[in-house]
Amino acid sequence: MNRRKHRPGQNRTGTHHPETDGRAARPPAQSRPDSGGKPAHGQGPRHAPARGEFRGNSRGNSRGGSKGGFWLYGQHACLAALANPERYIHRLVLTREAQAQLGGKLPAGSPQPEILDRARLDSLLPPGAVHQGIALQAEPLDDPGVESLAQPPASGCDIVLLLDQVTDPRNIGAILRSAAAFGARALIVTDRHAPEATGALAKAASGGLEAVPMLRVSNLVRAMDLLAEYGFWRVGLAADADRDLSQAVKDVKRLALVLGAEDEGLRRLTAEHCDFLAHLPMPGSGPGGNAMVESLNVSVAASIALYEASKRPI
Repeated sequence: MNRRKHRPGQNRTGTHHPETDGRAARPPAQSRPDSGGKPAHGQGPRHAPARGEFRGNSRGNSRGGSKGGFWLYGQHACLAALANPERYIHRLVLTREAQAQLGGKLPAGSPQPEILDRARLDSLLPPGAVHQGIALQAEPLDDPGVESLAQPPASGCDIVLLLDQVTDPRNIGAILRSAAAFGARALIVTDRHAPEATGALAKAASGGLEAVPMLRVSNLVRAMDLLAEYGFWRVGLAADADRDLSQAVKDVKRLALVLGAEDEGLRRLTAEHCDFLAHLPMPGSGPGGNAMVESLNVSVAASIALYEASKRPI
């Protein structure tokens, strides 16, 4: 058994107030893009979330996980998990072929692997799991909560992604992979309408799950309001929006991109709590660039949005 250290516990007890802690205040509504001098959606009086509102699952408290954790599988997902000092790993299993191929790539301090034949390894995992001869049993990563995003980073990208009822683990995994590639700080999902960060999701993320925190919240709108308190601009993607994303975010420093499910898009209340809506630049889709975005897979839309957002000066 390989027990890894976990980061110290995070303070998750309520909001931070710019006027008292020295953090830069969010620009007033009339100075924001697309406001026209009117308060943006959701800019009425704010209420601090209840204590623990945004607390995520801690190690050993995973819904759907067994007492000994859950299984991650596939080379990229497992090697990234082994390299992550914040993963608590119970077992590492390899086929003899995978041991010969990956033995030199296992990070120092990895647990002693158990060598199994392919049939036995197959029996440990969900039917059809493409494991490439390697799997590990691990606990979920600690969730630092939305409060961990209060302070801007010392350098680099300041983008977070929020998913409004995106339920396919492969889509979420692919979004995590793109988020890691573009240096996004976190992915925020809801407890009730998002899968657990387990095998299929981790496999699709190809290591992204270890690089980008996946924060679970009970209420997406309250999380959006908390991000607004921290100075984030909440930009929702919508095919029928008038504004082009690349132009809409060019002067935004702290950016929260909000994406809805492919068939439904953003729910009404989620859209109303965005500071503004924007469409992806789609030159080949006709006037306005809006038509084809409706047919885009949500993970593809997230990749395009991250690319456009990454071009803005920061």
